[in-house]
Amino acid sequence: MKKLFVASMIATAGLMAMTGCAVTSGQSSVGEYVDDATVATRVKTKFATDPGVSAARIQVEVQDGTVQLAGFATSEAERAKAAELAREVPGAKSVRNNIIVKPADK
Repeated sequence: MKKLFVASMIATAGLMAMTGCAVTSGQSSVGEYVDDATVATRVKTKFATDPGVSAARIQVEVQDGTVQLAGFATSEAERAKAAELAREVPGAKSVRNNIIVKPADK
């Protein structure tokens, strides 16, 4: 009897875990979400390691492989470099560059 109870609890926990990850129409699957998070992390890492781009002023969001960049750059060169770095990341299908050029205050 005790084994049956334990087995049913394990089965119930497994079912709850699977339904907790359910996806409704219009949402990304768990795998797509993980892929998008990986792409976003890789883009941010490239920004952090490139001296020509400020990782602190540029935000990165990814959905279905589309990378969206937002925030501020101090020059057009920095804006263009950010988009170039994002395009180089594996899994980035396209890049929307919404970075605004705002020269640094002197």
